[in-house]
Amino acid sequence: MATPAAPDPADPDPIAARRAARGIDALRRGWPISIAADEGQADSNVLHLLPVETADLDQHLSSQAHVDLLISSSRADTLKLLNQRAAADPALPVQISLPGPVSAAELIAIADPVLDLEYPMKGPFRSEELSHPQAAKAAMELARQAGVLPAFLIVSEPAEDLLYAKDAAAYADPGALVISAHAKLPVAANSQAHIYGFRSEADSTDHVALVIGNRDDTIPVVRLHSECLTGDVLGSLKCDCGPQLHTALARMAEANWGVLLYLRQEGRGIGLINKLRAYALQDQGFDTVDANQRLGFAIDARDFSTAARMLELLNIPTIKLLTNNPEKVKGLEACGISVDERLPVKILANPHNEFYLDTKRDRTGHEL
Repeated sequence: MATPAAPDPADPDPIAARRAARGIDALRRGWPISIAADEGQADSNVLHLLPVETADLDQHLSSQAHVDLLISSSRADTLKLLNQRAAADPALPVQISLPGPVSAAELIAIADPVLDLEYPMKGPFRSEELSHPQAAKAAMELARQAGVLPAFLIVSEPAEDLLYAKDAAAYADPGALVISAHAKLPVAANSQAHIYGFRSEADSTDHVALVIGNRDDTIPVVRLHSECLTGDVLGSLKCDCGPQLHTALARMAEANWGVLLYLRQEGRGIGLINKLRAYALQDQGFDTVDANQRLGFAIDARDFSTAARMLELLNIPTIKLLTNNPEKVKGLEACGISVDERLPVKILANPHNEFYLDTKRDRTGHEL
């Protein structure tokens, strides 16, 4: 099998990535973070935040005359607050103020849409002018990367480390990706297979590529598959991920050779816990698109530049892509990968995922 080329990596900012990694770790642990729009900002231009989901809120709320909260734009839309933000950028978070005393349970009910039916009455609160828009926007992205709800208590005490708005992008920089391991891995679809492990120098996320068959000069059949624990491992009937994965491997075995890129982007990039929250919202009657938006995230937060970088490191410039999602084609081509052909993946619906598949077709543009 031909050895993949190793082109010179891009030049990510390792210091910014390390700052972002510390910030993401802090959010998962419930610790405060401080974010400035740019380096050299004065202390008055720094946003000090505490994650609503993971922090011990009670000690910060007991003596507060009022509470300032930062929430995502889509969550503000659900709470009917957007009409109070005249001329505001709809992509920016929303800052709201609540008169004290406020309990931790009340803040969590504001942040978590899964609780809306249990706690339908919220407020009173009002929108405030967003004083640090770029820092606030970066906080929302860091929350997504940390897999926590995008909601923050604005506090006055600074965190130990200072982050900058640019750090969130540095953490996800695909240029930091390198091949860290390679081995033979016979699999059920084809005993002639090799696995490559990719590790990012910026974050702690590992991705893998499984090369099926004997590599030659023909164009490989490639599948970009985002991790789905519930579908790939547990056999969930709510989605089509598991069947798509196994169908793709079978199609590669039938071709001269193929590559499965297994990307650690659970729940379209919102993380496992938030995906399970989206499932709970689907149980309440929302489709997969509305569920993600009610949680405060994009419809699809995945970044296909990581897949493009993996193909670059494997020295694969042109592919035949197994997908029903035209956005994957656009995403790869925007990163310099040539898609010679899009090959649809037809999966039979079942009573549990029929509505989900219809939603992907009607609202996110999936095609057969």
